Amino acid sequence: MQGQKQFTDKVVVHFRLSERVPRHNLYRRLDEVLDLRFLYEETQTLYSHTGQPSLDPVVFFKLLLVGRLENIASDRRLLAHCAMRLDILLFLGYEMDEECCPGTRP
Repeated sequence: MQGQKQFTDKVVVHFRLSERVPRHNLYRRLDEVLDLRFLYEETQTLYSHTGQPSLDPVVFFKLLLVGRLENIASDRRLLAHCAMRLDILLFLGYEMDEECCPGTRP
């Protein structure tokens, strides 16, 4: 008898992104090695004290790095790619239910 897999779209209640990305993953290892906190101090004078909140400078740098490593030149394609990859979401510091880089849609 031939079986057929039926897809059921479920809401996952208990899901830890860090448990789904292997320890040897490139982006996970990069996140452990890179300390980019210096970017906050270096870029502080470049931002206004008024207006809408900007994209986190560390996230922006990591996005540029992902674009380079994945050979993606288009911003739209890069954001779509990042939203689909669990390892990159973890690298950027986003959860599964969070919109990747809100307010940056070109």
